[in-house]
Amino acid sequence: MDVTHLEHVIIALLIQLSLLPFVSARVAGVIPLAILLGREIAQHEYRLGIQRGWAWGETLPVGMFEGVWRAWTLDSVLDVLLPALACGLLALLIEFKKRRTAKNAIKNAS
Repeated sequence: MDVTHLEHVIIALLIQLSLLPFVSARVAGVIPLAILLGREIAQHEYRLGIQRGWAWGETLPVGMFEGVWRAWTLDSVLDVLLPALACGLLALLIEFKKRRTAKNAIKNAS
């Protein structure tokens, strides 16, 4: 595991936690993942362009969806997968806590 993987997890969790007052835990977890996935895809497009002799100021010689399915390494997969797991786990914990709190409130009201 690289330091960047931990950084991506921390950033994703901070974004998710900051969005919780406005949206559900699931939506708050999907938003940082979309950001990280878009970032990784853009990095792959630039990597492919550089391999093909691209220089700044020129149009990237990369197909429309080529960055989605090419140039992925284990490092870039983990940069998205680990934050996805962390955000998913946090969303599950929040949902569990909300259900448990609601269940206790109903139990105490009777």
